[in-house]
Amino acid sequence: MTIAILVLAAGGSTRMGPQRDKLLEPVAGMPLLTLVLERAFATESPVYVCLPSRDHPRARLLDHIAKPVWVPDAAEGMGASIRTGISALPDGVNAAMILPADMPELTAEDLRKVLNAHAPGAITRGCGSDGKPGHPVVFPRDCFEELQSLRGDQGARAVLAGHGDRLKLVPLPDAHALIDLDTPEAWDSWRASHLAE
Repeated sequence: MTIAILVLAAGGSTRMGPQRDKLLEPVAGMPLLTLVLERAFATESPVYVCLPSRDHPRARLLDHIAKPVWVPDAAEGMGASIRTGISALPDGVNAAMILPADMPELTAEDLRKVLNAHAPGAITRGCGSDGKPGHPVVFPRDCFEELQSLRGDQGARAVLAGHGDRLKLVPLPDAHALIDLDTPEAWDSWRASHLAE
């Protein structure tokens, strides 16, 4: 089974203010987006990354790690990224892992655990150690048509809601599946908690 990893990195990062891009914030000595792409690449799955445009600063981080998918209407919200990214996947892909790029605690091991747990026909979703649903989420090909019709900034919530009977949760350590960093305050708090460890 071929499962492609679709990294969502086309958002505007507007909650960080005009001077900062959350995906360029340094984590483990590199921009967060580079770290997420390297972890995805380490799974040996094909990796695609949704980006706003060829001239965006994030595009300079690309190398051999991922195939870029340009999202000209990225300002619409996450729906545009998922819609465009799913449409770019080749026919041989059986399922797609949706991976937001602003989740610094998801490790390559976490991603592999979700990938390995996926079974044909299921929707496989990472969750916190407490069972709270989070990311990443693997959708089978028969959900692609619905994902390609998404609009707005609600992500794939509607698709998930319509297929609750197919959902398989995969517990990941601590809050790895839940922590996303969207604001300067969230970044400061996260960094402070790691310094205290």
